[in-house]
Amino acid sequence: MSIPHPPAGPVAVLVVTWNSAAVLPAFLASLPEGMAGTDWRLVVADNDSADETVEVLRALAPEATVVQTGRNAGYAAGVNAALAATEQWEGGIGAALVCNPDIRMRPGCAATLLAALGEPLPDGTRVGISVPLLYEQDGTVVRSLRREPSVSRAFGEAVLGNRRAGRFRHLSELVTDPAAYTAATRADWATGALMALSAQCLRACGPWDESFFLYSEETEYCLRARDAGFVTRLQPAASAVHLGGDSRVSPFLWTLLVLNRVRLHRRRKGAVRAAAFWAAVLLRESSRAALGRAPSRAPSRAAVAALLSPAKLRQAPGPAPRAALPTTS
Repeated sequence: MSIPHPPAGPVAVLVVTWNSAAVLPAFLASLPEGMAGTDWRLVVADNDSADETVEVLRALAPEATVVQTGRNAGYAAGVNAALAATEQWEGGIGAALVCNPDIRMRPGCAATLLAALGEPLPDGTRVGISVPLLYEQDGTVVRSLRREPSVSRAFGEAVLGNRRAGRFRHLSELVTDPAAYTAATRADWATGALMALSAQCLRACGPWDESFFLYSEETEYCLRARDAGFVTRLQPAASAVHLGGDSRVSPFLWTLLVLNRVRLHRRRKGAVRAAAFWAAVLLRESSRAALGRAPSRAPSRAAVAALLSPAKLRQAPGPAPRAALPTTS
């Protein structure tokens, strides 16, 4: 696919790794076809991997820029470190593609995403963030589009479950309508496993928020981009396979995901609305802990315990145990 208005500069493919040696070879092998038709350069920020991640990169992608953060810095910090490495490029970058190392882009994916960036919309906004149709390994479509978090949506998910509540716009963050995944659909935010960002959006929004060590960082960024007049939009003609992470079964990761949702709501909406949002999230996690299947009980119980601790709600998340932190966002 040719891009009607190619970016004025190379596309920076930004990847954050942490003990990613096992998934990197297939990711790197998928890049030539996935990035076909674009002028791209690979930048990897490694969060102090204890395995052979850096060695694999040196061997299989010797042309890549590798930034070693020297610590378990978190996903947003990794994205920022990779972006900072592009500042020395003459002329700057034309766009950025932020992706997990467990993404497998299908042929022409990047060109389709990049072609949509900057497109003006009738309401005066522009497409600043373009996301593909994501598939599970078994071919199932990932419901990756989201609405802005709200108290009514949090309670809707607590009472009905997010998939049933997703049929109703005001009762769930999750967009479940199959039709939304067959057309160019704008969303308040989208899963951050793979997203193209225009240079204009990057300049307007600045760095990713590193206070969200893992989870909610893409939510915050997409909402901040929307505030600046940039739309997040699905491009269904672009597709990729996402191998996924273990947030569904890890108590630590699920707790971090839940707490960051509440922190983000407090930051954007204030203490009063955040208290109501916290109550809705607590109801949902309590229900999951009481009625959920065995794999979800431990994560939900851990989340409930954390939600009941005011100190945990106030403090910013710190470095995670290495064994608990996945490479996915």
